[in-house]
Amino acid sequence: MTMSAAIESPSGRKRVRPKRKPIPAEGENGLFTESWFPVCLSKEVPKGKVIGRPFLDGRIAIYRPDDGIPRVFSAYCPHVGADLGAGKVVDGRIQCPFHHWEFNTDGWCEKTGIGDPPPKTACLYKFHSVEKFGFVWAFNGAEPWWEIPDYPVPEDEIAFLVDYDVPSMPIDPWVTCANTPDWQHLKVVHRMDFDHEKLFDEIEWTDHSMEYDIAAKLEHGEGPPLNARIGIFGTSFFRLHGEFAGQWISALTGFHLQAPGRTQVYYSLGTRKSDGTPEDDARVAMAHTLLFQLAKSIVTDDRPILHTLKYAPGVMTPTDRALNKYLAMVRDFPRSHESADFIK
Repeated sequence: MTMSAAIESPSGRKRVRPKRKPIPAEGENGLFTESWFPVCLSKEVPKGKVIGRPFLDGRIAIYRPDDGIPRVFSAYCPHVGADLGAGKVVDGRIQCPFHHWEFNTDGWCEKTGIGDPPPKTACLYKFHSVEKFGFVWAFNGAEPWWEIPDYPVPEDEIAFLVDYDVPSMPIDPWVTCANTPDWQHLKVVHRMDFDHEKLFDEIEWTDHSMEYDIAAKLEHGEGPPLNARIGIFGTSFFRLHGEFAGQWISALTGFHLQAPGRTQVYYSLGTRKSDGTPEDDARVAMAHTLLFQLAKSIVTDDRPILHTLKYAPGVMTPTDRALNKYLAMVRDFPRSHESADFIK
């Protein structure tokens, strides 16, 4: 007797291997989605400091010169390949640790340690970057074609708690992003109680994002209420803002693409700044504690799943309409790798 791919059950149904629709992996064919990725915490790069980080399929250097604006460059010196992340800032320039070549805020070599004239082609790749919500972000692509959105509350009126979740996870960032339109996942894994029946028609879609308003109760309806606007932007971050525990809160979970199939999770958790009184200081501290506990619990729920997941959508149900549409967006998302010749 030979085994067949289709096996009939006593009820007359057949077991058939589902036809799956794979999603292009980050780095597939040498390309990455054109998204804004957080690459470090703002506090990790004070004025006059340079740090190195893995990114895409290579390495970058991040530094903050005298003007206070962080820059993000390819990390490897064009001379012989030393890692500029191990260098230092001298006169507002990154100085290579190996031969003391110095690179300005546009990435061009202005000076060599030995005194030779800088070669005319000696430059670094400069990423488009921005600093928001306690992160330094870098855009993968020749030019940013979408922006990181602001909150309805001005950033300078928000008290942020910014931190890591460790260790990193063996997935691409879009895999975690896909949990937000996955209402089966939100309900059964994260124990959120909300009415999803008409929610699909209320989603606001753009060419790079999806957002919707949710009225939910945590812990299968036994926990506190959450009334918020939640969404995914690009393939690299989740954002929430609304009312929780009686006050306005914000939560942004950013996903640093350290390498193909490797994601570092960052938290940026906020509430309105204190008015300076001890009572209001306590309110802010309590809000940060609650938000951090909630963020950690969500990642703790997901971690054993995401560490073993092989994400390839197959048999779906009507509740998966939003998930299917987001995954279609990821499949079609523009991909490029302008920095490929520099960061590897």
